[in-house]
Amino acid sequence: MERIETYKENFVGYLNGKIGVKEPANLYEPIHYILEIGGKRLRPVLTLMTCDLFHGNVKNAYDAALAIEIFHNFTLVHDDIMDSAPIRRGHETVHKKWDINTGILSGDAMLIMAYQCFENYEEPVFKKLLKLFSKTSLEVCEGQQLDVDFESRTDVNIPEYIQMITYKTSVLVAAAMKMGAIIAKVDNAEAELIYDFGLNLGIAFQLQDDYLDTFGDEALFGKQIGGDIAENKKTFLYLKAIEVCGIDDKEKLMDFYDANAKNDNKIAKVTQIFNNNNIAEITIQEIERFTNKSFEILDKLSISNEKKAILKNFGISLMKRTI
Repeated sequence: MERIETYKENFVGYLNGKIGVKEPANLYEPIHYILEIGGKRLRPVLTLMTCDLFHGNVKNAYDAALAIEIFHNFTLVHDDIMDSAPIRRGHETVHKKWDINTGILSGDAMLIMAYQCFENYEEPVFKKLLKLFSKTSLEVCEGQQLDVDFESRTDVNIPEYIQMITYKTSVLVAAAMKMGAIIAKVDNAEAELIYDFGLNLGIAFQLQDDYLDTFGDEALFGKQIGGDIAENKKTFLYLKAIEVCGIDDKEKLMDFYDANAKNDNKIAKVTQIFNNNNIAEITIQEIERFTNKSFEILDKLSISNEKKAILKNFGISLMKRTI
């Protein structure tokens, strides 16, 4: 994990050197703000780590890592507007600190800035990176639309939910890793394997988020526990409960998730239904299933067992995280 922290520290230093405030300040200050308040930096770290593991020049991966991080934060700025969210990473969201129009425009600028990060790459690496980035960006938008559509649907099933989180969250994790492999100039088959590794790890990562939102430690998680329940989010926990619980609990859950219903102590009551039906344990099993699927792919990679162990330990650390 010390190695991961080194990637993160080096990337943050690179980001700080690249992203500054210029005129018009009202466009660039929000961009600097959202990037400065940080986060896990998971995706850029994966780009750097993958490039390194495949014997690439890590310095060549910084611009691709920066593109991934700027794009990820662009999606957060616009998602917060769509969700009317007041807080992000313990700070005011961009549209609350400034206004909605500023959030939209600064977000748009971030998307363009992300594409500009690829300008220093030459063919054929440039074409491969840009093609992957465009495909991934569109899939993230598709995932966000599915998430919005699910809010008004009562017939969402678990395969649909997995597809949604794959597009909204997992493809960016997978693309971050594949970009590192592309920059290291590995063959296409190897790059696809590392993409699939990241895809399954990304699904496990989002399921862990779902789990922590209800069963995490609020002091460690960094935000109010039960937010997904309060917002009627049809997460894996809710969908699995609907699938396995009895008629009485199912009816109660559906009543709680009625957008027009007002329920006192809703979070506590829904959590109790989850507990009655072993949803925490079932979710942990699903997280482990996708994590293990990613580990199975490691056997097919041509890198050394020592480097495979680095990727496996990283996956285990994500599965056991509390934030």
